[in-house]
Amino acid sequence: MEQSLREKLIKMGKLSKISNRKLKKLKTIDKNKILENIKTSLEKNRGKIIKANDIDYKNGEDNNMADGLLDRLKLDNDRIDSMILSIDQMIALKDPVGKMEDVRRLENGLLIGKKKVPIGVLAMIYEARPNVTLDASILAIKSSNSIILRCGKEAINSSLAIAAAIREGIDKAGFDKNIVQIIDDITRQSSTELMRLSGYIDLLIPRGSLSLINAVVENASVPTLETGVGNCHLYVDKYADIEKALRIFENGKTQRIGVCNALESLLIHKEVKDEFYDGLNEIIEKYNIKVHACDRTLGKIKNAIPANDEDYGKEYLDYEFSVKMVDNIDEAIDHIYKYSSGHSDAIITEKINEANKFTEEVDSACVYVNASTRFTDGSEFGFGAEIGISTQRLHARGPVGLNELTTYKYVILGDGQIRG
Repeated sequence: MEQSLREKLIKMGKLSKISNRKLKKLKTIDKNKILENIKTSLEKNRGKIIKANDIDYKNGEDNNMADGLLDRLKLDNDRIDSMILSIDQMIALKDPVGKMEDVRRLENGLLIGKKKVPIGVLAMIYEARPNVTLDASILAIKSSNSIILRCGKEAINSSLAIAAAIREGIDKAGFDKNIVQIIDDITRQSSTELMRLSGYIDLLIPRGSLSLINAVVENASVPTLETGVGNCHLYVDKYADIEKALRIFENGKTQRIGVCNALESLLIHKEVKDEFYDGLNEIIEKYNIKVHACDRTLGKIKNAIPANDEDYGKEYLDYEFSVKMVDNIDEAIDHIYKYSSGHSDAIITEKINEANKFTEEVDSACVYVNASTRFTDGSEFGFGAEIGISTQRLHARGPVGLNELTTYKYVILGDGQIRG
């Protein structure tokens, strides 16, 4: 009799548990050997991966996928080169597993310390980003975690091809290829069943749209780590350097529109001079950007349309943003508190007091002064690849790299001590 979907996922969970016990025993040199073999396999299967991606990309075009999502979906030789480079970067990173922290001797003579250990079996649900298949896998391997991947239908052919290359690389290195597994079922049921795979999944990480993340939060019976949604703000203070503000806005909004650290909302102090609006209009015209503006900025921004409450809370992932004029920094911070997703928010100012107030009171994972929110990225922060940007407070926040994919256990050394 054919296995049910749940039975198949339970089998995958069991295989992940078995492979993870083996993986935990490996030294850094062994894990790096696996990564080297994955790099070789990725290069060998480059043509297959690009052909599979062509299918996904055409399907996306046929289904009128937004430009930002198509950009996320696209794989070409340059992007595969970048994926291969990310493996080299992962090999070069220091292995956190086994590190002892906070070692101290108690009055009774016991020596106690915290030892970094892997979380165990990870699961990842993601949508139109096939490169996540590789990023998540190599992060899991280097941090001694097994992983089960569940990709959305948008990138399924690309992700299956990448996962096949990864598993081939693991196998060629002489290790258990079930360290990395991918679900080939793209029905909603496979996603829901994975969320409920208690006893097998130690941490579930959704990466994608707000609807995906909400579905995981509402339905999961396993521990989760929320990542992804980025309604990122830029506040141009009255003490801002106009040239700096325009350059940072253009970078944050237009360098890559379909990523979670792109700017989606602009706040402007009422005393900012028209010079800023002149430059802003040039950028808007250059990229043909759609603007949702408040009443006070409608007359200052070309072709803007009135903004409503929903516009201020939206992650556009497109050549589109909302804008609001504020009377002071407190109003800007209040607006961010109301609408920000807690991802990345920035202030442009030349006054240290304003900068300090903003960084103290804005409670997002990453808070910037005079810099683009596009830097919220594991590689830009020096972490190597990341599995996503956590917008929650436990157990990790911001870029989730190797260290964030470990937990710890206490190791206690004694010499016959008993408790009185």
